[in-house]
Amino acid sequence: MGHWQALPTSSGPLQAWREDPQGTPRGAIVVVQEIFGITDHIRAVCAQLAEAGFVALAPAFFDRFEPRTVLPYDAEGTARGRELVAQLGMESAVAITAAAAEALQAEGLRVGVVGFCWGGSVALLAATRLGLPAVSYYGARNVQYLDEPARAPLLFHFGALDAHIPPEAIEAHRRKQPQAQVFVYAGADHAFHRAPEPPYHPEASALAWRRTLSFFTEHLR
Repeated sequence: MGHWQALPTSSGPLQAWREDPQGTPRGAIVVVQEIFGITDHIRAVCAQLAEAGFVALAPAFFDRFEPRTVLPYDAEGTARGRELVAQLGMESAVAITAAAAEALQAEGLRVGVVGFCWGGSVALLAATRLGLPAVSYYGARNVQYLDEPARAPLLFHFGALDAHIPPEAIEAHRRKQPQAQVFVYAGADHAFHRAPEPPYHPEASALAWRRTLSFFTEHLR
């Protein structure tokens, strides 16, 4: 059963949603949200990771401004989410991710990061700046960071129909991060893993998730 726990960070304490597996963990994953907060989707990702044997910890990145914020998937929610991530800044987002990873490492766990949309770009920076194995789902802000060398394994998931990440942007990932795995899913759009909200794509979601679990199984041994 998931629960909130306190997470100390360099900018003050915040809350994080945690799910624990039954039995000995295979490792731990920091889950980085979209711009909408710790939604049911992010909690479901944490639960799925726990079912696969991993501790999952999802920091509530906006707690400094609006504690436990959950925004709707509409124009108003999107606009507010963009305001909040701009207010937070990428440096603070990476620092919060580092604090979550350090808390899990203090428990003796090997740690990776998975992130979605905005969080997908934070996950990229976890690999380049923190040296943590990372899976980035449709990170629409990735391109500006692709010149940073990876210090840990990386996996990217993209939807072929995602207008936020056109083919030339995907090609830039392959060119500038040649060691990374890059997967593109036919018929899938942005946010294809966000069940059950449109544009959820069951087949792409399931395949990407299998690849995600295989990645963490390999790199968190």
